[in-house]
Amino acid sequence: MSDQILIFYGSYRSDRQGIKLARWLVEAFAARGASAELIDAKAIDLPLLDRMYKEYPSGEAPAKLEALAGKIKAADAFVFVAGEYNWGVQPGLKNLTDHFLEEWFWRPAAIASYSAGRFAGARVGLQWHGTLSEMGMVVISSALAVGGIGHAFDADGKPAGEGGASLARAFPRFADDLAWWTEAARAQRARRDPPY
Repeated sequence: MSDQILIFYGSYRSDRQGIKLARWLVEAFAARGASAELIDAKAIDLPLLDRMYKEYPSGEAPAKLEALAGKIKAADAFVFVAGEYNWGVQPGLKNLTDHFLEEWFWRPAAIASYSAGRFAGARVGLQWHGTLSEMGMVVISSALAVGGIGHAFDADGKPAGEGGASLARAFPRFADDLAWWTEAARAQRARRDPPY
């Protein structure tokens, strides 16, 4: 059975650099046999959070919210491609994530952070770790961190330069870690219902 992985990306900027990382991750997971799909917050364009998906009466949620809820519920695992904005999280990704809660429960999540600078989004990775844990996901210990994102990929979207080389070296362990937790969580859910 192939792992169903949703890869979330949240920048709304006109000259988005992290989208290269998100697209590369879709390809890299697919090359390992997973079924990976990019969920681009800008393309979905949810409004600023007013009502969570669960707060709508059954059948009354906006169509794009309903569709995304279904994808999240059906997924085996999640990857959050998290850009660092002034030591903080991207508002687009946070807004998308906050529209849901129970839909995330009992599945593993992984964080791939990035920034223009040398810290590679490591500070935002720490923030996302706590947020995703609070939202009911098991966050794997392996993380990807890509610095100098504007130079980490070539014109064809392949890893390039120091940042790209670091990404290519770190990805196998990251993917193996996520696959292990994905299999473990799927097996446990098949054995018994979650406690809540």
